[in-house]
Parts: sequence; C-alpha cells; structure tokens
Amino acid sequence: MPLLLLALLIASLCPPATLAAPTDEIRLGDQALVKGVIVKETSGEIFVDLGYTIIAIPREAIVEIIEDAAEQGTTAGQVVRHELWQEMDLQQMPVEVLTDLVGEGVVLVRVPGALGSGFIINEDGYAITNAHVVQDEQDVTLTILHKTDQGFEKKVFEKVKIVAINPHVDLALLQIDSEELEDFPLTVIPFASMAGLKQGEKVFAIGNPLGLERSVSEGIVSTRNRANSGLTYIQTTAAINPGNSGGPLFNLRGEMIGVTSWGFVGTEGLNFAIPVNRVKEFLLNREAFAFDKDNPNTGYNYLQPPRRTKPKVD
Repeated sequence: MPLLLLALLIASLCPPATLAAPTDEIRLGDQALVKGVIVKETSGEIFVDLGYTIIAIPREAIVEIIEDAAEQGTTAGQVVRHELWQEMDLQQMPVEVLTDLVGEGVVLVRVPGALGSGFIINEDGYAITNAHVVQDEQDVTLTILHKTDQGFEKKVFEKVKIVAINPHVDLALLQIDSEELEDFPLTVIPFASMAGLKQGEKVFAIGNPLGLERSVSEGIVSTRNRANSGLTYIQTTAAINPGNSGGPLFNLRGEMIGVTSWGFVGTEGLNFAIPVNRVKEFLLNREAFAFDKDNPNTGYNYLQPPRRTKPKVD
C-alpha cells in the first residue's frame, strides 16, 4: 500500500485525542482530507505533522491547502493555497495602507521596445500579465520596487520564462528563474472571489502607466460583467493607461479581482479588467496553453518576403 494511503488510513482510525490540534487542512485530488500542522515545504512535497507521525505529500496530489493564518499573527483568518495561487480572509483597509501591503507584488514587465505590468502570485516566482504584453517575444525582464530602510531600490530579474500564454483571453503566465530569487522576499498577491464583487464597489489599480512605476489609481466597479468580443470584463472607472496592462485591479481587502487589460481611447472612465475567475481557469488549464520556445511562430517576427515580379518580355 502506498505510504500516503497508509498514513491516511492510520489517521482515520486513530482516536482524535492522540492527534495534535489540527490547524491546517490539505485537500487531495481524490477528495481525501488531511488535517495537521505543516512543518516543512519543498518544491515537490509538503510535510505534515499528524501528531503521531509526519507524512510527506506530493504537491501534484494536492488540490488546495487551507492554513490557519490566525496563529501566524497575520490579519487573515484563513489562507487557502491552491497549486499556483492563494486566497486569504482579509479585512477591509484604506487604499494607502493596502498600497504598502501589496505594492511590492506588482512588477514592471519589459520586453524589447515595450513594457507593461504584472503581479506575483506565489513564492516560486510565478507572475501574471497580459498576453499582448509579451506576445511574439522571448526576452522578458521583471522589475520590482523593493522597500528598504533607505527608501526604494529596483530589483531586476533578467531570467524570466514564459510558461503559458493564451491570446484569446489575453493572459500569460511567467516565472522568475529560481537562481535569481536567492531568498528575495516576494510579496504574493492574493486572489478574490467574483461572488462577493458588487456594482459600485470601490477598487484601485497599481501598475506602470507609461513606465511610471507603482502608480495607483482609484475608482469603482461600473459593472461586473460587460460583454465585448464574446468575453466578459469588469468595467471600472479606475484609470488604466498604456503600461497598466497586465497589472492587478484590487478590492479594498487587497485581493486581486481582475487583471487590467484595456480601455477606450479618447474616453474617460471606461476601462476594463479580466475577471479573477478567468485567471483561475487559465492557471488550472495552463498545460493546454504551454509556451513552446522552439516553435517558429512564438517569439520571432518574420519579415514578409518580397513580392514576386513578372519577368520583362522584350
């Protein structure tokens, strides 16, 4: 019998009095549930203390992790960690406070001749941006404004790969090379749920319009589901300009409710963001949109061949 199944069987038969007080829940793909304390994590496994033994669970078997963040001294009651993103039970706070909390999770995405915005979604260096920011490119860098005692300093990550890209929904998944992270403290942007989003709700965006790093704009949700070209978007009055593309749109709990994408040129207050639910679907199905750097149609712009001319006849 596999070690994981054996440990789950023992856990179900053992009297509750012998267990350590459970604070974390690990939900598995077969709807099994493990309760215990996460004591260690690696890139491939997490180690859970069940009170009488410690078991290792492969990450590919995990659907989500629900942590008791209250015991970690955070403002959240629970942290729900999925494979690539996390959700938190946060309280509403003023925009000026939230900007300090989540600002470092917003990145400047730069490709040859263009720039945009993006945001960090987990500690392994994964980030989200718009597909149109990185499409037809392979040389991508991410820049973070890191707060120090002396102010802000720029941290530039030059080894960034495109993991997946879906031009139809205008989303791309990037990842910073692990060697470049070197224990750099990444700020992870939590995801919200569309269920709680209301028309008229106050929101704010952080991005890099025209390269002006970490610019903040505030507005409201004009409508939750504006249709355009067969897709639905969050319409907002929060200003979105060239360079904001790919950045996060936040609610007043500091949760990402959408990815800023586009606006109508020459108008005011007509701006649009990709809903968070579509971002989750993209991440869950990222293998279907995996980026192939060796595909001749990705990352290269080919010049059109000269038109064939008819030979002259004497």
